[in-house]
Amino acid sequence: MFWGWDMGAALVFGLSLSAASTVVLLRALEARGVLESINGRIAVGWLIVEDLAMVLVLVLLPALAVLSGNSTTPGEMPSVADMSISLGITLAKVAAFIALMLVAGRRLFPWLLWQVARTGSRELFSLCVIAAAVGVAYGSAMLFGVSFALGAFFAGMMMRESEFSHRAADESLPLRDAFSVLFFVSVGMLFDPQVLVDEPAKVLAVTAIIMIGKTLAAIMLVLAFRYPLNTALTVGASLAQIGEFSFILAGMGVTLGLLPQQGYGLILAGALISIAFNSLAFTAIAPLQAWLRMRSSLARKLELRDDPLAQLPMSVEQSLLSGQVVLIGYGRVGRRIADVLAERNIPFVVAEQNRELVETLRTQHIPAVSGDASEPAVLIQAHIARASMLVIATPDTFNVRKMVTTARMLNPGIEVVLRTHSDEEAAGAGRQGIHGRTGIGAGHGAPCAGKDGASARGLTLDLLVLAILAAGVVCSLMTARRK
Repeated sequence: MFWGWDMGAALVFGLSLSAASTVVLLRALEARGVLESINGRIAVGWLIVEDLAMVLVLVLLPALAVLSGNSTTPGEMPSVADMSISLGITLAKVAAFIALMLVAGRRLFPWLLWQVARTGSRELFSLCVIAAAVGVAYGSAMLFGVSFALGAFFAGMMMRESEFSHRAADESLPLRDAFSVLFFVSVGMLFDPQVLVDEPAKVLAVTAIIMIGKTLAAIMLVLAFRYPLNTALTVGASLAQIGEFSFILAGMGVTLGLLPQQGYGLILAGALISIAFNSLAFTAIAPLQAWLRMRSSLARKLELRDDPLAQLPMSVEQSLLSGQVVLIGYGRVGRRIADVLAERNIPFVVAEQNRELVETLRTQHIPAVSGDASEPAVLIQAHIARASMLVIATPDTFNVRKMVTTARMLNPGIEVVLRTHSDEEAAGAGRQGIHGRTGIGAGHGAPCAGKDGASARGLTLDLLVLAILAAGVVCSLMTARRK
């Protein structure tokens, strides 16, 4: 409104800047090996909620255009009852879709993959995975009114319940990369570089809102829910960009006469810049966290504040905290290891970042602490100094070495068992005096690179994204010149 726009234009513009890109987020998290971590799950869950909210916004946008008097489509002003009915129908459709996926999909997709895998045909298996993903995405859009992206996401969630989920992911990897390339090319082709010349100050303001304003708001909100500083910074970096829903919402706003064409150009410029520099936000997490801890007493207080889940309850028997196994991670693999330990009456303490899991474990009278096990305070709370074994069952490959170093510093004689994803990782762990176990209680996954390898892979992908965006801009310029 400061730029002379009316309330409708300001609302559409603000909503467009608030919707981050799921494609960009998943690529960034996967390149850094943190997609399966608690930080990655929180960030992805945040974007799923954003997608659901955007579906409702798209339904209500035509009514908003009529109410504001800016609609380019003639028609009567809808009543409050009509808008309520429309909103209720949309919510019912979304709820029905989610219920169908959670109830029927969890049984249908694993069974389907099993039947196809029995044929022994790799081509048929790949075709089945693609057909299932595209079919659910298309059906969700046509029957339930949700986005293609949300439908495909739930299809992937259901396929993960199958024991062939890793194979399905490997088979679909080339197509996923191809569609990601098309997405980034489309962003570059939609962008008009002239907006950088005509409105440089507004472009900078939009970019600052996306990369600084949204990030700070997300960090404060995550900290308010008592998550660690690292989690807050990761979620903040994840939201420091905008993408596909922003384009859809802005395009619909222009069509309905709510948003001026200038606003659409600014949104595209902000998307292009934020996507290009999003990798820098992730790269800056570790040095920024270290700098904040050194310079800010508030940051240190946030890390050390009194959290009841970060400390073992006083009611835990001391006999269970001597010679126990410290289990890092309580996912699919960690849960199976815990079941085996419980069956053999071997005491153990779980260290898990997911606060809800820790609360559940404590209700089952299982000793558990909440926090990042790469932090010495978490291992100290798990009584690592008196433990007989450390079992690392978390997919967070970045901080494994730090966990092992801290554990051996506090308990030089402790035995360490590490979950690995390949024989090469297991051999590398063995050279460091760590017992590597490949695929404990789960199927084999793709090999996970170490910290240096993952960083190099992330840098390569970042450079590739920049090159693809540049190619799209060049195509856009060539098309404009021909016209």
